[in-house]
Order: sequence, then structure tokens, then C-alpha cells
Amino acid sequence: MKILQVCPRYHPYLGGVETSVKETSERLTRKFDVEVLTTDPSGKLPREDVINGVTIRRFRSWAPSESFFFSKDLKKYLSENSKHHDLIHAHNYHALPSAYAAEAKGRCKLIFSSHYHGKGHTFFRNLLHIPYKFLGSKIFEKADQIICVSNYEKNLVAKHFKVKEEEIVVIPNGVNLEDFKGLRKNRKEYRTILCVGRLEKYKGIQFLIRILPKLDNDIFLDIVGKGPYKERLIRLARKLGINNRTRFFQDLPKKELVQKYIDADLFALLSKHEAYGISVAEALASGTPCVVADTSALSEWIDDKNCFGIRYPINLDELASLVNNVIGRSIGVLRLPDWDEVTDKLVNVYKNC
Repeated sequence: MKILQVCPRYHPYLGGVETSVKETSERLTRKFDVEVLTTDPSGKLPREDVINGVTIRRFRSWAPSESFFFSKDLKKYLSENSKHHDLIHAHNYHALPSAYAAEAKGRCKLIFSSHYHGKGHTFFRNLLHIPYKFLGSKIFEKADQIICVSNYEKNLVAKHFKVKEEEIVVIPNGVNLEDFKGLRKNRKEYRTILCVGRLEKYKGIQFLIRILPKLDNDIFLDIVGKGPYKERLIRLARKLGINNRTRFFQDLPKKELVQKYIDADLFALLSKHEAYGISVAEALASGTPCVVADTSALSEWIDDKNCFGIRYPINLDELASLVNNVIGRSIGVLRLPDWDEVTDKLVNVYKNC
């Protein structure tokens, strides 16, 4: 079987979609002919590459505010070459490469992992969702199978695009459980709250910076990631006089990131909207308690034993109290799917199509 994976960005870019496509593609390539088509807004990465057995073709794109990923070269390549493949698996409703894949479908089967959360990441991008919905609905119409990563996403897709439930299969994202085996927590004389992900306003990291003055002085905030909101977060920490307790990291090797999860005393993700939350799964796999916003798919993680929720609009005093109550707690052993299991489910979807 010859498979095209189409996504707006791919490794070494970081993010939930990027991680999902990378982890499954590396496993799929053991059985099938897999090629990843993606964009590189920076223009700094190799146009053609092979990473862990996966062939990658990168196309220049225009991505204002790191969104949309317009690429006429990718669109042209798909229209000319999709016919040589059996199946196209397009990822991410919120960027144009999926629309290009749907337009170039031809006789191929089209699998669509929407990663849909119903909102834009900024006010302007949210406005653009209205006209974009006409184009986006065409992707759902042309897809032979739609994959969602949570029941929340499934219900949202069914409601917003009038998709029948039998056309949707829920396959949660996975975790590399082997990465966490044999690692131990490093001793330290302070406690840390950890955030991992794209630095965007909707992720809610600013709330954690704002409560830091309300917490004990031995509590630090480690923020791992990069994005357009980073400078605002840095300025906020300086304004509040806690920049010495707010530390920023980016482009960490996987081993260092996993150690960050293990060393953390609390993980927090306060996004207004998420289709899943891979970083929450990784934090729980490391044995670290979590605080998440009681919104979107993040609500599905809340069990008040290992993962605790706070509702929007976020009250800073309530958040500070919750952090104080949860930080450093021991959590139980959870059943989390690994990427091998996720890939096996994908293969079944491919074969059924």
C-alpha cells in the first residue's frame, strides 16, 4: 500500500499534530510505502529528507502568524502525484494542506484526521473560521473515513458539519511509554509547575504566571515551547517581579523533555480549546499530577484523582488554591494507549477503506 501523509508541519516542528503524524508514520513505514508531504514556512529545512525510515517532502509556505500554511507548490505536487498512491491521510482541519489533499483525491481513498476544536487561536483567525467553513466542509464530504482523537472532537464534528456518527472513528493519540521507563525523579530544593506546548494566548499560560506571586517562593514555573505569545509572557513575568521563578525552554531533546515531565511536581494545561492533549497524557505517564481547564477535550482527562479541573473564566484565587492542594501529589497507574496500539488501529482503518 502506498500512503501519502499530508500535514501542515512535521518534525522537527513540535505540536500535537506534528507528534501524531511522526509517531504513526515511523511505524507505518515498517509495513507500507509511506511519504510525508508537509510545509516549511522557514525555508531552512531540507526539501527532501529521510528520518527514521520516513521519506519527507517539504514545500515552502506562507504562514501568517504561523497559521493556514498556503503552499501552491504542495497543492501542485498533490494534484500531479496523488494518482500514484492508494491512500491519502490528511491531518488538521485548521490548515490548508488538508483542503489541497481533498481536492487532489481522485481515485485515492481519503482519510481525514481533523484535530478539530471549533475555534481559531486568535480573534482574527476565529473570524476567518466563518468563510473557511465552506472550504473545510468539502474535506469532510470527500473523506472516506474521518478520525477524531476524542469524543469531544467527534461530537463537535458531527454537530458542525452534519457528519453521521458511523463515518467517524475515535482513535486517541498515544504515548511512547518506553521513554518513561527506568527514569527517576531528580532531587531538588524547590517545586516546579511544568507547561509544555505552543506559546499561544489560548493556552492559558499567562494565568499560571499571574498566580506565581500568590504561591510559595519555592515554586517555580517551567515553560517548554515556542510561539508568538512568548514575548508577552516574558514581559508579564518581569512586570510581576517573578521572572527569576519563570524559566523558558525550547527545542529540548526528547530525553530532556521526558525528564522535565518526571521532575515536575505539577503539570498544567489551561487551554480554552483542545482536541485531545498529548502533553497531559505524557505528564500522567511520568507520574505527575495535572491541572487542566475544564473545557473541550481536556474535560475528558479530569478524574479528581490524577487530573484536576478548573472552569473558565479562570479565577486566579481558585487556581492558586487548586495548585497548592495538588502540587506534589502521588498519582495512580493509568492505562494509556501507546503509539504501537494507535498505529494498529490506523492500519485497520486503512484496510477497511
